[in-house]
Parts: sequence; C-alpha cells; structure tokens
Amino acid sequence: MRLWSLHPRYLDAKGLVALWREALLARAVLRGGTRGYRRHPQLDRFREHPAPRQAINAYLAAVHAEALARGYHFDRSRFGPVRGEVALLPLNEAQLELEWRHLLAKLAARAPTLHARWHGLLRPDCHPLFRRQPGPAAAWERATG
Repeated sequence: MRLWSLHPRYLDAKGLVALWREALLARAVLRGGTRGYRRHPQLDRFREHPAPRQAINAYLAAVHAEALARGYHFDRSRFGPVRGEVALLPLNEAQLELEWRHLLAKLAARAPTLHARWHGLLRPDCHPLFRRQPGPAAAWERATG
C-alpha cells in the first residue's frame, strides 16, 4: 500500500488509479470493513488524526479532484462527505523528498514524458491533507528512493 504524501498531480495514470484503489482500501480498513491491512503502518498517520474517517475522506477528495481534472470518471459515491475544515496531518520534509525520488524512479520507467516534465522540480507540493515540516523520513517507510 502506498498512500502518497505527494500531490496527486505528479502521478501518471497508472499511479493515480492505484492510489485511488489503495486509498479506498485504507478507508475500508479505517471503517473496520476489512480483515486485511489492519496493521499497515501507513494507516497510523490517519489513525492518529482527531477524525480519521474525515481525514481519509479529505485524502480521497483530493485524489478525486485530480481525476476529474484529467477527465477520469472516479466514482464520488465511494467515499463520504468532507465536512468543514479537516485538520492537516504533519509531513516531514525528508519523507516528502524520499517519496519524490521514489516517484521519479517509477516515472522514468513507465512514463518518460512525465518524468521529463517533473525531474527538475526541486520542491514538489504535498497532498493537500498534509502540511510540510522539518524532520526525517517516517519510521514505516521502506522505499529507498
């Protein structure tokens, strides 16, 4: 499971669809609707949020908005409403940088045009649910970037 901390605009079509499916799975886990992935470490940051279900809905809403902007038809009924402002989750700079290197490696292999577009970007935006702060990569991270 990879719930990117990067803004979904950077993902290729395959990555965006995978993120959508994985975030929907994360939502099911957070709602207690699945037996698998219950202990996946990336879900801890959502569980630590004051309103975990609101947080995952806000996460999905941004992915959905990106899909709509690209002309894709992701089913909005698959996640709940986002009521009011949702508290942002902290995101350490080193985690964002690691994910950026990891994504660029993926894009180089499967979407060279996007790789060429983004490889010179030094400070990518994070997903709208996160706020950037100084700090190391997450302890749960396995990617080498």
